[in-house]
Amino acid sequence: MIDWWRSYCGSAPVAGDWLGRWNGDPVLIVLLLVAAALAMRLPVGRRGAGLAGVAVLAITFVSPLCALSVALFSVRAVHHLLLIGVAAPLLAMAWPVRGRVAVTLPLSTAVLWAWHLPALYDAALAHVGVYWLMQATLLASSWAYWASIRRASAMEAVAGIAGGAVQMGFLGALLTFAGRPLYESHLATTFPFGIGPLTDQQMAGLIMWVPGMAPYAVAAAAQAVRRWQGFATGRAAA
Repeated sequence: MIDWWRSYCGSAPVAGDWLGRWNGDPVLIVLLLVAAALAMRLPVGRRGAGLAGVAVLAITFVSPLCALSVALFSVRAVHHLLLIGVAAPLLAMAWPVRGRVAVTLPLSTAVLWAWHLPALYDAALAHVGVYWLMQATLLASSWAYWASIRRASAMEAVAGIAGGAVQMGFLGALLTFAGRPLYESHLATTFPFGIGPLTDQQMAGLIMWVPGMAPYAVAAAAQAVRRWQGFATGRAAA
């Protein structure tokens, strides 16, 4: 019988043993293999994005990053950025879904912010079912958001990218400047790594605030290149 009332990635590791904490969950591994097999069936132009997206998911959930994110909120921030800022846009390229930026941006923002409320976040680290609800909703809402950005008009895409960057930066700033640790799950797990929970939380905020902008910058650059190519093609045809 599954023990649901526990952290999915196991107990918080200490500094000396986290590198050996790989996740061997057979259900997860089978799902990743199925996803990789489905990606192999995609057209050549989308296959690479699908395989890369699955690989990022494997790093996120199978590697020692999974266990380390139980101890350090700053690593959880990296974990979430890989999920919503790397895996999700790659999956949106491989398996595009329909949606409007006006819907997907507020939806993905609401999901991200909700799971950073202390009560919901701590619940996710204490119950396997809640943990996977968090991961699934973060991935699905971000997947829909990035797919809608790719399908949007130029003005809608720019507005959506700017909105996504602003909400991510604002959440990072709130975490960086909070005057006290917000998450009970990490009150005692950071000390084996030589930092306190408030410092760890500030590092997480900075990760979301600075590196967290990278996916939006890449998306903005891709939009600019696409529009320029369309402009150049139009001029050449004229």
